[in-house]
Order: sequence, then structure tokens, then C-alpha cells
Amino acid sequence: MSDSRLDIVKKAVQEIKNGMNVNLGIGMPTLIANYIPKEYKVMLQSENGLLGIGPYPNEGEEDADLINAGKETVTAVPGASFFDSAESFSMIRGGHIDLAILGGMEVSEAGDLANWMIPGKMVKGMGGAMDLVSGAKRIVVIMEHVNKHGESKVKRSCTLPLTGKGVVHRLITDLAVFDFNAHGMELIELQEGVTLQEVYEKTEAHYIVNPNVFEALKMKSI
Repeated sequence: MSDSRLDIVKKAVQEIKNGMNVNLGIGMPTLIANYIPKEYKVMLQSENGLLGIGPYPNEGEEDADLINAGKETVTAVPGASFFDSAESFSMIRGGHIDLAILGGMEVSEAGDLANWMIPGKMVKGMGGAMDLVSGAKRIVVIMEHVNKHGESKVKRSCTLPLTGKGVVHRLITDLAVFDFNAHGMELIELQEGVTLQEVYEKTEAHYIVNPNVFEALKMKSI
């Protein structure tokens, strides 16, 4: 994992509080399981029917029957439970998931999320993304700030098919952290070594900067 992706994952871990039921989306979010403090009692839920996901298994200790929604082998913590997808989606739709941390292809300044398909590319289905953004109590999206062509993924309006409108509470990228609230889209934190100018140049969306960001930069310059 690159340093920038590791920065995103470690920042996202801070969103998890002791006692939460958490769903980790496919891709980068699944890496978060390896960094949750061991003293936390957190139950990670997977929409394919597992509540109580543990870290990735050590090499040679994989169990092909224990997989997450991304078809990766995982471990189960003591007290874990197994069930069918219908039961799993009842948990999600019933509002029993405290936090969902999902990957993103695009996020708009209005908090819209596109993360389930790219037109013209093979996709097996939308998975649980649409249920999670409507059923989980809090949605945090993690993604790299620009795509492989250097184009901003933080948009004025999403160009890809939407997963949900106005559903994102917090966005964490390799450059910054944004909140979506009554003020609109608000930059609340810069990743280490990143400047305001760099974020401005790589962000298509309109946003405001929280005064605490300026204060933190001032303190660093002293």
C-alpha cells in the first residue's frame, strides 16, 4: 500500500468508535480492519452475511469459507455470527449500522456519491452500496483525490451514475478531509505535507475552509 493510501486508511480509522457496528466497503475500506485498536469492541459487518470480521489472515491460515463482500479471505472475531444476505440487508435497511466507510469514484460538493459503476465497463451489480448510503447512520467516503488522468474526483456534480444524493457526511482523500453540513462542503483538515493551494488546484468542487485549518497552518509556521 502506498503512503498516500495508508494516510487515508489511518485517518478513516479515527472515525470508528468503541462499541460501533461498522460496514467496510469493497477495496481500500477493507484495509481498515487491520488498524482498528485491539482494545476496541467493534463489530464489522459484511453484507454477504458475517458480523464480526477480524483482520486479514496470515499466509497459510486462510479459510476459503470466511470471506468479505469483496471475496477476500478474512478472519472472524470471538462472538462473530453468520447469516444469509436477507438478514444482512435487514440489518442495514433497519438502521442498525452505525457507520459505513465506502470507497468512491466521485463525490460532489452537494455530498452526492458515485461509486458503483463506470458506464461501458463490466459490473456484476450494485452490491450493497445503495442500501448502505440510505440505511447506515453515518457515511464516510475514502478515495484518492484525483484519478489516474490527474482529473479531480471531487466534483461540482457527479458525472457517473449516482449511488445516492446528499448522503456523504465526511470525505477523506489523500489531500484533505471535508465535511458536508449546513454550510455546504467544508474543508476541515489537510493531510500532512499538503498545502491549501494544492487542494484548490486539484478540486473541481466549490468549498469553504474551516478557520481551524488556517489556525493549524499558522501554528506550524511558528
